[in-house]
Amino acid sequence: MEQSRISRRVESLSPSATLAMSAKSSELRAKGVDVINLSVGEPDFNTPEHIKEAAKRAIDENFTHYPPVPGYMDLRRAIAEKLRRDNGLEFAPEQIVVSAGAKHSLSNAVLALVNPGDEVVIPTPAWVSYVEMVKLAEGVPVCVPAGIDQDFKILPAQLEAAINERTRLVMLCSPSNPSGSIYSREEYAGLVEVLARHPEVAVISDEIYEHINYTGEFTSLASFPEIADRVVVINGVSKAYAMTGWRVGFLAAPLPIAKACSKLQGQTTSGISSIAQKAAEAAYVGPQECVEEMRRAFERRRDLVVKLAREIPGLKVNNPQGAFYLFPEVTAYLGGKVKTDKELAMYLLEEGHVATVAGSDFGLPGYIRLSYAAADELLVEAMGRIKTALAKLL
Repeated sequence: MEQSRISRRVESLSPSATLAMSAKSSELRAKGVDVINLSVGEPDFNTPEHIKEAAKRAIDENFTHYPPVPGYMDLRRAIAEKLRRDNGLEFAPEQIVVSAGAKHSLSNAVLALVNPGDEVVIPTPAWVSYVEMVKLAEGVPVCVPAGIDQDFKILPAQLEAAINERTRLVMLCSPSNPSGSIYSREEYAGLVEVLARHPEVAVISDEIYEHINYTGEFTSLASFPEIADRVVVINGVSKAYAMTGWRVGFLAAPLPIAKACSKLQGQTTSGISSIAQKAAEAAYVGPQECVEEMRRAFERRRDLVVKLAREIPGLKVNNPQGAFYLFPEVTAYLGGKVKTDKELAMYLLEEGHVATVAGSDFGLPGYIRLSYAAADELLVEAMGRIKTALAKLL
């Protein structure tokens, strides 16, 4: 078929940079190259046993028919209880829509809220798919940069300056992918003060990394009563319970938005895997010790990677408070043999055999993202390779 027959909507999209880099590292591995892949945001742990057992029971109990579009009521009740227990939020099951991963939930919310020409404020660095989702909805992404000197968090004055009469939506993520930064309640309060002055602006709060948090506290944007009636909470089981392959995410939203997302999903994917839903229910209602065990492991790895990164001359590093990413500034290595962060990421792959992702792909040039969701010995080896490869550029 001719390329011209492909819709402009799809033609305008960029491929996922994280998936593309992961694919390149897999290609090299297939050729026998010993590549360490730090490009993908995926826990290296296996799904806890009690969750897998629940999925097996679901098959035996014949949960094998079409589920309701927004998810089984038992699962939505479990999510409502999780939001109450963990976040102090009151959502009815009817305000919750279960989708095929948090990415699907995000996409549903953007498509339900954004009209062609609407502006969407996205603090950067931001996850690679935010901008592309807005483009798919024919909206206009308005990126607001916050570098390492701001710990990758935008200030209220920046948010105020980005909002105008065309602004329809703000997308926030804490803990952040790719920076690992977390907005404190006080920092969020400053942003909420701005948002309260703009009642026509909805907010998406991406909280998928909620439990991979090293601060001891977590604040949901939906906990601020001034804006609670227009906040869409996005979360899921992928990161906290090591369930990336199960593809279960959810949104919790004001009822009109939840109904709109359910209607959209009913005409696209319908309800998601019945077996995966029963596994997710077990994750939320079952023992939570597994979540804390994985969190502690990620915190130990964070400390290890930050220490090793700070031993590399020219690398500027913060101390991420959550998620499992490091987002160092690499401008000291640019301008000579390697001109851009994209070239640097490719150089590290080809020269050091370590897969990372360029900061440009997250909307902030001059950085790279690496995931420390890997075994300690692999992280030590990877950081050693990066140090050796970068030394050749100075």
